[in-house]
Amino acid sequence: MSSKPLHLWYAYPDDLLDSATAQACAALLTVEERERCQRYKFEKHRRESLVTRVLVRSALSNRRAVRPEAWRFKENEHGKPFLDPDCGLHFNLSNSVGLVVCLVAEGDEVGVDVESPGRSPQIMEVGKAVFSSEELAQLEELEDTAKQDRALSLWTLKEAYIKCRGMGLALPLKKISFLYGGTEGIRLEVDLEVDDNPGRWRFCSFDLAGHRVAAVVEQKDAAELNLWEAHPLLSPPRNLGTCNAQWFPRI
Repeated sequence: MSSKPLHLWYAYPDDLLDSATAQACAALLTVEERERCQRYKFEKHRRESLVTRVLVRSALSNRRAVRPEAWRFKENEHGKPFLDPDCGLHFNLSNSVGLVVCLVAEGDEVGVDVESPGRSPQIMEVGKAVFSSEELAQLEELEDTAKQDRALSLWTLKEAYIKCRGMGLALPLKKISFLYGGTEGIRLEVDLEVDDNPGRWRFCSFDLAGHRVAAVVEQKDAAELNLWEAHPLLSPPRNLGTCNAQWFPRI
């Protein structure tokens, strides 16, 4: 596989506090999608869901001559969305209350995750259930602030990896390790029963708009990651150029 540019779009759910923007966004969705957004109990989560669905449509239409409202999607058995019909684009989405991200690639599988640093204490609480013994050992070597920061990175990297694989929590998180140190900087180690070719994945972790973002892509070379800010939502996006995040394994 050759390295092709990636495009990471991001948007803010609070843009939908403007009712006119919210109505215009809802009009881009199918009836089923609007119904799914409305199933959330809290308004902030309904906004988050709506922005997620609008952002992917905008990002895809930036790469193909298709109107945002014309895209249609299906999901695999693990819930990962894909385009119907296929047009060569792969994408993945992640959302938090404060930020929504969408990663788009030409032909390569991708996964992305975003989390607020405020989630670190909750991640630490479930660490023994989701981190490998090697990851936990490295965490114990860190002071409290650094430990919470590392936990946030580990969580997002593991989420991005399992989403890239398209299998979600069907994969055993404790058998997937992102280990720090040595000449590699960060290395991915996966039990052979989980992934017999982990060398095909490249990954990065960085901060964006006050959140931690992790991306995983099935490419053999360092990827060029272009940033697009959709703010205000539905306005022409702002191309922020190439993200300088460090990709691993290092070339």
